[in-house]
Amino acid sequence: MSTFKIEGGIKLKGEVQPQGAKNEALQILCAVLLTPQKVTINNIPDILDVNKLITLLGNLGVKIQKNGPGSITFQADEVNVSYLETEAFKKEGGSLRGSIMIVGPLLARFGKGYIPKPGGDKIGRRRLDTHFEGFINLGAKFRYQREDHFYGVENTGRLKGAYMLLDEASVTGTANIVMAAVLAEGVTTIYNAACEPYLQQLCKMLNAMGAKITGVGSNLLTIEGVESLGGCEHTILPDMIEIGSWIGLAAMTRSEITIKNVSWENLGVIPNVFRKLGITLEKREDDIYIPAHEHGYTVKTDIDGSILTIADAPWPGFTPDLLSIILVVATQANGDVLIHQKMFESRLFFVDKLIDMGAKIMLCDPHRAVVMGHNFQSQLKATVMSSPDIRAGISLLIAALSAKGTSTIQNIEQIDRGYERIDERLRALGANIVRV
Repeated sequence: MSTFKIEGGIKLKGEVQPQGAKNEALQILCAVLLTPQKVTINNIPDILDVNKLITLLGNLGVKIQKNGPGSITFQADEVNVSYLETEAFKKEGGSLRGSIMIVGPLLARFGKGYIPKPGGDKIGRRRLDTHFEGFINLGAKFRYQREDHFYGVENTGRLKGAYMLLDEASVTGTANIVMAAVLAEGVTTIYNAACEPYLQQLCKMLNAMGAKITGVGSNLLTIEGVESLGGCEHTILPDMIEIGSWIGLAAMTRSEITIKNVSWENLGVIPNVFRKLGITLEKREDDIYIPAHEHGYTVKTDIDGSILTIADAPWPGFTPDLLSIILVVATQANGDVLIHQKMFESRLFFVDKLIDMGAKIMLCDPHRAVVMGHNFQSQLKATVMSSPDIRAGISLLIAALSAKGTSTIQNIEQIDRGYERIDERLRALGANIVRV
């Protein structure tokens, strides 16, 4: 198992290009199963989770042609659906959370879709009910093998369009149902649909393939089913979570960094949330410029003077994937911040590592933590730690880069799942980090 050795306390400087969005890529890649024609996808991030899904598609019989860095053409004209019932698939599919989104396209096009209980981050319960209730609404029959946690949906003939009110605005659930509904007979209406930019991108790609989806960007999607879909070319957005990570890194290390080509219109409230922490960031055309915060950054209280609360919410609210970054950045702010993680009950459990480093954090319960910022009066101390999930892992890495001394981060495969060549890119900015 690999580790990072990090010499902290070094100011960084330079430009960084964000990778393609991981969460969009996982949806977009599954959509290639909807057509026998060629689909070319650009700006694919070279990260573990995405590469695992590409391998899974190849094992299903999808033809994969690499065109160059980040660009791949897929053709699903000879899909081997029987692979879904093999032991190899049960093992492979179970190691990746994003594998759940192959079910909708396979059900729509081939009448069946199976998946083992997906893996991914250990951040608490992550329900699959929204996915399968949506498929049942479209006419599919559901089965579940409790002994080996194997889920399946089947349907004879075409699925039937239906009205549905989702029990939660699940991003992957909405994506899965949309991919099933585009080939259904009749009209499907999805209310309380997720509307994240990644979901919007999926809908735009499907429309380019010949689907008829309206309401894109809202929580009410209307899908008029079509007989078949064709090929297309699609470019993935820059990863908003990585962009937020670079902002947090710049602030914590008091570094001058420019993040290139961030697609400002798709960042939502992210820049303003960092500004609430007192972080200066400038819009320069489509770039974000963060100056070196030599004198720290001061937290802005609420209008009535009460403690600043930063909480996650479905889009256009603040993404839960960045709360770990916000928490780490708050440890050196001038002021106090209440972090409220509403969506996952285990995502704050990495704070004990930060407390060991000298951070002043009070964990109130599994969902809330109060951070009392040091205002750089007391530097974090280097330590040995392990990465529990992707976002906590990058947060601990940011803490280590700002800390005094040499830190070791174990289980860095968790970081590699979501961040492309992170050590190489940090070294290009001047960081002292090695992979052991």
